[in-house]
Parts: sequence; structure tokens; C-alpha cells
Amino acid sequence: MWLGFGALVVAVLAIDLGLFNRKAHTPSFKEAAAWSAVWVSLAVLFGVWVFVREGHDLGLQFATGYLVELSLSVDNVFLFAVLFTHFQVARRYQHRLLFWGIIGAVVMRGIMIAAGTALINRFHWVVIVFGVFLIWTGIRMFLHRNREMDVSEMAVLRWLRRHVRISETYDGQRFFTRKDGALYATPLFVVLVLVELTDLMFAVDSIPAVLAISRDPFIVFTSNVFAILGLRSFYFLLAGVMEMFEYLTVGLAGVLVFVGVKMLGIWHIPTTWSLAVIVAILAAAIAASLLKARKRVTVA
Repeated sequence: MWLGFGALVVAVLAIDLGLFNRKAHTPSFKEAAAWSAVWVSLAVLFGVWVFVREGHDLGLQFATGYLVELSLSVDNVFLFAVLFTHFQVARRYQHRLLFWGIIGAVVMRGIMIAAGTALINRFHWVVIVFGVFLIWTGIRMFLHRNREMDVSEMAVLRWLRRHVRISETYDGQRFFTRKDGALYATPLFVVLVLVELTDLMFAVDSIPAVLAISRDPFIVFTSNVFAILGLRSFYFLLAGVMEMFEYLTVGLAGVLVFVGVKMLGIWHIPTTWSLAVIVAILAAAIAASLLKARKRVTVA
């Protein structure tokens, strides 16, 4: 199963970059919507396969894990938009940048999932640590929901500027360029590093969240990967309308607190109920956001 899934991911990414997105371009809303539908459809088909092959319980675990990962990944869209705006990354280069960022994210998350699963299997008390961490993260997300990120104050950006030769200008979609015989990193490489690190920060939250739903490494990894694969398309689909989802962060905070409580095992919550609660929280947050956005347009 692992080899088959790995082959599927490699094939899909090769078709994506090598056939459909070989040239740098700005995806239209229609193209982004079509690719988003493709990624979601692949995840649904894979979920059906899990239901048929592995049974009802693991099928529900995959569906719930995928929904949690997909919803938490939306926060990445906010950060990507901030980073691209700060560094003035041309839209036609953003797709390629996200492509390589996602490949790095898949590798990093695979390592983190393996480590997290091994820790839980060996030291049961780690479950309590993860549960408390998720509850704390959810509360912190709620309290800081209106805080804007200042990219210029990021420690890794200051470190890169001190230790790496960085050119002042872009060189197309290249990550490195040569000036007077010396090798320089382009601003596009700097953004790639920041994209990888922001995904790593989100993985610290999202992986324990899925481990609260399933302890099966295959289910945790595949639900993560399917959510990440669709992230580029969702970025181009949602980047221009993110202000409409004002209460989504509140909903995500609620999801983290809920899965943290589930992980602590204070109450036994079946996977079916977990999926229903998560869907209800996210639906309420989206509905409230759209209602407020509609009122704002009406008043204007």
C-alpha cells in the first residue's frame, strides 16, 4: 500500500508539473477550481478504496483526518498570501514555488508522522502531551486571530540575510543566479525557505490533530498528503476572497480544542461523532463568515 500510494503521488505530481504546468503562468479562477475539484475527487476515491479494503472504521478515520488537514491547511493560504505580497512574487511564478514547497512538505511530514507514531506507541504519556498542546494551540489561535504577521521580523529571514548571499532582483523562476562569477540565492529561494518553515510550523499542530483521530501511520500520512496536494489550487482559488472567511480561524481553533480533548481521552468519542462535530464547527464558522460578508456588502 505504501509503495502504491507513493507511486500514485509521484505520477500525479509529474503529470501536474511536467504536462499541465510546464510553463510559468498565472492560473485562472476556472483552472484553480478545476484542479481543486481534481484533488478533492482523488481524495474521495482514495477514501472509498480505504472503506472497501480496510473497513468502515479506517474509512471514517481517513475522511475525518482529511477534513481536519484540509481545513487547517487553509491557514497556510493566509500566510502564503502575506509572503507573496511582501516579497512581490509575480503570480506566474507562485505555482512553481508552491509545487516545490509541497514536495518538501510531504517529506517533512512523513518524517514527523513516523516520529510521532513511534513516540505514541512507545510512550503512552505522549498522548497527553499532544492533547494539552492542541488545546493550548487552539486557545492561542483564538486569542491571536486578529494579529497580522510581520514578515520582516522573522528570525529565519534575518539569519538568511546575514549568512547567505541574496540578490536584490529576481531571475525569472530560478532559485539561484550568478553575478560576477559568484552564486547568489534569489528572493524566490528565500520565499521557498519561508514557505517550507511555515508549513513545518503548521505541521506541528496538524499532525497531532490527526493522530488524535487515527493511530494508523498510513491513514495519517495519506490524509496529510492529499490535503497538501490540493493546497496550491486552493490558494489560487481562495487567495482573493480570504477576507470573506472572517470567522474561519475561530472555527479552526474550535476544531483544535475538540481534537485535543478527544486525544486526552476524557470522554470516548466515536469517529463518526468526531466527524459530525468537526463538520458542524467548520460549517458554522463558514456560514457566520459569509453572513457577515453579505451584510458588509449590503451596507456598502
